[in-house]
Amino acid sequence: MSDVLTVAMPKGRIFEEAVELLRKCGYNLPAEFDDSRKLIVDVPEENMRFILAKPMDVPTYVEHGVADVGVAGKDTMIEEERDVYEVLDLKISECYLAVAGLPGYEKKDINPKVASKYPNLATQYFKEQGEQVEIIKLNGSIELAPLIGLADRIVDIVSTGRTLKENGLVEMETIVPITSRLIVNPVSYRMKDDRIDEMVERLSKVIEGDE
Repeated sequence: MSDVLTVAMPKGRIFEEAVELLRKCGYNLPAEFDDSRKLIVDVPEENMRFILAKPMDVPTYVEHGVADVGVAGKDTMIEEERDVYEVLDLKISECYLAVAGLPGYEKKDINPKVASKYPNLATQYFKEQGEQVEIIKLNGSIELAPLIGLADRIVDIVSTGRTLKENGLVEMETIVPITSRLIVNPVSYRMKDDRIDEMVERLSKVIEGDE
């Protein structure tokens, strides 16, 4: 198994777009790959193995070397600060991180509460703005926080803005644009540099051709 290239992939929308990108590069991924419920999928035709994980866990798998490469959103990379190489912007799953809240919100003087899946990123952002806030970490349905009085504002990913609008929230500030990146384990980059460089080159050609 040592020559097998192991790729950690996030489930969901990024997975679908990353698979499409790999197919455009000429990687022979079977049709059932898209609908598989398995957490580990072997693709012997390409001498590859895929680990399907929660987006936040992908950098952890790559850092610890159970995956050679991975696909992770820039939001996750900033939040997790893992010891991996970020080698290519895949330019898929474009979105951005934003601050949002109820219309007419006015900043409070004493420790306003902000809910987010990204406590480290949110803390750093408000620190840079010179604003002291209390961060409340949530794992899902962040939009609920202002509606039930848990927090005054939220920091979350925005793609179309539809979810915010449907819940009566408005964007207040844009923090950073987000795309998915190809990340690599430093040891794997030394041991499997030919395979990884080939993948980066094939992906780069397709990405540049799509622009």
